[in-house]
Amino acid sequence: MDAVRLIVTSGRALAAGGQVSDILTEVWQVQALAQAIGSRLAVHGPPELRGEAIGLTELAGRGCGVLHTPRLDPRELRAAQLTELGDARQALIRLGTLLGETGIALVGVASAAGDEATYWQCMEAIDAADESRDRVMEMLRRLADRDAGLPQRAAG
Repeated sequence: MDAVRLIVTSGRALAAGGQVSDILTEVWQVQALAQAIGSRLAVHGPPELRGEAIGLTELAGRGCGVLHTPRLDPRELRAAQLTELGDARQALIRLGTLLGETGIALVGVASAAGDEATYWQCMEAIDAADESRDRVMEMLRRLADRDAGLPQRAAG
């Protein structure tokens, strides 16, 4: 399945909400999907994105790592369903939006957390989602620079 369809599916599942465990499972799914998209871009994407794509893969992996790995049937794992990127720009735009929505969902969970462990888990996951989104935004900037014929700037 292409990246945009998987991102849209993840966004709908995240928006559906539910119990805290359901939301955290969807957040984990988003981070796993971001990791898979980053890996795919690092290998098959435009050369100017490869460094940032590797960074996205690492950050999204950290995002998965701070959350408890959900018990999912392998067929439910959206990241494993990624077969093609499709339009990299469109996938990155939508992934950036989804990562922002993920952060918002995590703020809601953290605000209502009944225990400190869940609160701090959410705080770390918010950081990972925010940093992943920053990488996505940098890749979009690099694509825009490439399309405008501008020389590549060093990441800051």
